Amino acid sequence: MTYRCDHVHLRSRDAVAAAGFYVAMFEAREVARVGADPVQRVVLDLGGLTVFIEQAPPETNPAATTPCLGIEHIGLRVEDIEAALGDLTGRGVVVRTPITERGPGLRIAFVEGPDGALIELLERKAA
Repeated sequence: MTYRCDHVHLRSRDAVAAAGFYVAMFEAREVARVGADPVQRVVLDLGGLTVFIEQAPPETNPAATTPCLGIEHIGLRVEDIEAALGDLTGRGVVVRTPITERGPGLRIAFVEGPDGALIELLERKAA
């Protein structure tokens, strides 16, 4: 049996705006839209990862407060974490956890995406 990652599925109160955030902040590329007025789902390519952002109905529960069980965050690797965090904060992205050393050659930070999504930035260097 072989398993491969197919996609990550997010839900949003405004799928089009949420997709716009990932396009503007992380250079994701919009691949498709399913449905029209209102859109049912926006499909993105985020650095090779397929991301579905589904339009959530009003009764959908908000994101869990982290740390939490289940899928907690999306991790995005960057070459220069200071530059990436400076760029994102300069464009209004909220920092949830500043840059932290997590071991030899690993530095991380967390920012907040639409609808409370938690996004980790990782810088890995040879130790």
